Amino acid sequence: MEWLKLLDRQRLSDAAYEEKADRPSFVQDADRITFSAPFRRLANKTQVHPLYENDHLHHRLIHSVETASVGRSLGIAVGDWLEKEHSLPAGEKHAVAGIVQAACLAHDIGNPPFGHSGEAAIGQWFSQKFAGETELFAALDQTRRQEFEAFEGNAQGFRLITKLEMYRNEGGMRLSRSVLAAFSKYPTTAHVRSVANQTHDYCGLKKFGIFESELDLFADVASGVGLPEGGGNGLRWWRRHPLVFLVEAADDICYNILDLEDAFTSGDFTQETVMEHLNALAGKTNRDLSDRRPEEVIAYARARSIGSAIDACVEAFKQNYDAIMAGTFSGSLVGASRQKAEFDKIKALASQRLFTSRRKTELEVLGRNVVHQVLDGLEGVYRALMANGWKEADLDGYHKQLCRATGLDLRDVTDPYTALHSLTDYVSGMTDRYAVKIARLVSGT
Repeated sequence: MEWLKLLDRQRLSDAAYEEKADRPSFVQDADRITFSAPFRRLANKTQVHPLYENDHLHHRLIHSVETASVGRSLGIAVGDWLEKEHSLPAGEKHAVAGIVQAACLAHDIGNPPFGHSGEAAIGQWFSQKFAGETELFAALDQTRRQEFEAFEGNAQGFRLITKLEMYRNEGGMRLSRSVLAAFSKYPTTAHVRSVANQTHDYCGLKKFGIFESELDLFADVASGVGLPEGGGNGLRWWRRHPLVFLVEAADDICYNILDLEDAFTSGDFTQETVMEHLNALAGKTNRDLSDRRPEEVIAYARARSIGSAIDACVEAFKQNYDAIMAGTFSGSLVGASRQKAEFDKIKALASQRLFTSRRKTELEVLGRNVVHQVLDGLEGVYRALMANGWKEADLDGYHKQLCRATGLDLRDVTDPYTALHSLTDYVSGMTDRYAVKIARLVSGT
């Protein structure tokens, strides 16, 4: 892969675009994401603790902003090194930092309400419906069913920013190809991933990040930035853009370290437990903090831990640079860094004690039932639409009322595939609280 292509500034579906010297494309991209309604909705979407009343706990919006900050630091450090190695022209380190920052801002934009449990709830509902073989669901072949049975927020995010938001069906937000490529952790579709993953051990095939409906859009992005295809035999998947690894590292650093701080704030972990792990990352400080409150001590250790983790991931990028540029590196920067063991301990602690806490589990059960109630309540609209030949104007009185009351968007529905995507577009776009409101509305409870 070549950096001059990888940093392509051309916008998706906007051939007339010309970049301005005082406002580069990645700056505009970050602004378009920041001022978008889907980004704003992240303020009421679960990070770890759903429907929590403590204002100091993280939600998806704050997590995205913090991830973008860490991503910018990673990008400027790597970009500076690339300039010194003469792999980039002078000044392009700012492009690397800006592209990573913009991609980080958008990295969770497609996540449904209630976090990963919301993703699982959507997939579970569709699996049950496909097993029932009712007409609306029976019309989809198996390759397309996989998109819904293993619903993926990454693919929904790519769909949102390239199709649904701003210039609908004409490039979406029309972000630059480099930002879209850096956003795409899993550059393949659900069906191709399920087949290719059997013969290729590659991190980009761990999940899928593209729906079939947006495959041509991603192919345009991949061609523009020069991503090598990894498939053959008619299977279209691509190697990751090198900056994906920086976006992923920023996310890994933030959620692991900030989850510890949140766990103290929520009362799940003691100060001693949190400080044990933060000190392992950053080392104990010689600064006298005896007069500080516990949350201030933890905040200081958190900041130092993030800085230490950034340094470790930049070093891992340098050490694995040749494999990253060849598209053969198949891991994470955190996993390849000197701090791997400490991050593994944090993940194990969170898995054993934080993600299984009673209150979080209770709210995940609630979230699952809320998501299913919403899907159950709206399914009838699409079945009625299919029965009358996909003519929205011919829906009966109740279903028209339901569309008006919920704001359901049926503009692009022409067949079962587009119908089910319209349904998941609506549900995945919900905030936690709005999902509860609509569940009450459609279930009558």
